Amino acid sequence: MKFLCTLCFLLLASTIASAASSDHGKYLFFVGTYTQDEGKTTGSQGIYAYRFDASTGEVAALGLVAATVNPSWIAIEPSGRFLYAVNELGDYEGANSGGVSAFAIDRDNNGRPTGKLTFLNEVRSRGADPCYVTVDKTGKYVLVANYTGGSVAVFPILADGKLGEATSFAQHAGHGSDPQRQEGPHAHSINLSPDNRFAFVDDLGLDELLVYKFDEAKGTLTPNDPPFVKLDAGSGPRHFVLAPNGKFAYVVAEMRASVTTFTYNPDTGEFHSLETVSAHPKDYHGPNEAAEIEIHPSGRFLYASNRGEDDGIHIYSIDPSKGTLVEGGYIKSGGKTPRS
Repeated sequence: MKFLCTLCFLLLASTIASAASSDHGKYLFFVGTYTQDEGKTTGSQGIYAYRFDASTGEVAALGLVAATVNPSWIAIEPSGRFLYAVNELGDYEGANSGGVSAFAIDRDNNGRPTGKLTFLNEVRSRGADPCYVTVDKTGKYVLVANYTGGSVAVFPILADGKLGEATSFAQHAGHGSDPQRQEGPHAHSINLSPDNRFAFVDDLGLDELLVYKFDEAKGTLTPNDPPFVKLDAGSGPRHFVLAPNGKFAYVVAEMRASVTTFTYNPDTGEFHSLETVSAHPKDYHGPNEAAEIEIHPSGRFLYASNRGEDDGIHIYSIDPSKGTLVEGGYIKSGGKTPRS
């Protein structure tokens, strides 16, 4: 397999709440895995399901629910009926080697999700090694970031949950300052604004947070004005999160293991950088790469994961008026090379 941001066989999770009122606080969640690497099997077979009890913190494994190749990132559409997975090294070859698969989430006679998935179809992702998928707020479109392809694409969700052919495609161009990691564009994530008007793409290869206008009626992407905001050279932006108040945004940079805070204008889709802080644990100077970023629903705390000799999660407090970050601690991730 091509070098994909320190790939290993990691777990990615999306969650869906049970529909039954008696199951309040109990959730069904799905985990995508890598099933192969450089032509060798890893032991994983695809997508797995688990039940989580929020009152006790207990997790119960339901086992394999869909056999599919390298479903490295997954997302559930708003109604909870369908799940979508990118397939790194799908059933295709060459520059368009990636795929996107659609699954129906099975339910019992009472309408509660059972955890089982039914395969619907797969389409080409329009680029090599897709690593991120998200669903728009209307549940009508799937948006995908192709890492090695350095591109993003939009696919319509049909009435039966299957995916149609791409309604939009954008190829990034250029390179960053690191000749090994940034020899070309590497789109690493794609997220949507709460109002569904803008799509935000972290490109690790370009050191850019790109902004697209998203037309939810047509499923198209067009560059915003301005079309991107730059991060520090060699940062390698990876993932993005917007604060609940809509005023601030945060980008975790993989290569520099840092977090950059931005102000955000929801009317224009513009970002302006405020500060960049380290995601390294305090007094740690060994090899380290940041991976995921999440914000607490209250908007008071931010979390960034690290991958290196000290795999863990960096915790920050957020200044509610300024959006800036204050060191809040560090905790081990409980495993190696956390991704999500």
